[in-house]
Amino acid sequence: MVYPEFFRLAPSILVHDALAEFLGACPDGRIEYGYLDAVKLAGHSCPTVAGAYLMTRKALQQLYPDALPERGEIRVSMRNSQDAGVTGVIASIATLITGAAQDGGFKGIGGRFERRNRLFFNAAIAAEMEFARSDDKARIQLSYHPEVVPPDPRTGELLQVVASGGGSAQAREEFARLWQDRVRRILIGHADDPDLIVVHGG
Repeated sequence: MVYPEFFRLAPSILVHDALAEFLGACPDGRIEYGYLDAVKLAGHSCPTVAGAYLMTRKALQQLYPDALPERGEIRVSMRNSQDAGVTGVIASIATLITGAAQDGGFKGIGGRFERRNRLFFNAAIAAEMEFARSDDKARIQLSYHPEVVPPDPRTGELLQVVASGGGSAQAREEFARLWQDRVRRILIGHADDPDLIVVHGG
């Protein structure tokens, strides 16, 4: 797979997954996720995928300041409905990294490792997302503000041309370059920008 170099340079997320350790998928249960994993899941790279990835990263940093986040032991709540805008896409990235799932998630083994009933929509929260630990109930709410990293002014005009199937090969290449450059700036230049990922509580 050929992909932009900044995918590899984006900050990674390290978690501990007790189920993976129990079943021998990785002896110590440590799993590292990178932005490329999120891209593979979504099938594309965009500011929404980058924002979901960074919100999840920030939430786990805040909830587990002195230990690895426990994948499968985190509840994720979305303020909007699953089919509203890009909510479903954002939730899918959070599920990838945290293991939080709806009814279709893993049912567990011997009363352990259940991943169901840990992802919720239409939640009564003030921010875009809420992450909560299952053990000590610590929780944090976050919102994403992609406008902090605006697109190149040419992006919108090029999008109108290429989205309809028109434009030259050069125009399509330039649009893709500008699109991914914004994603790069979000992930590389603003990953820890408090104005991009706003924390509402902890």
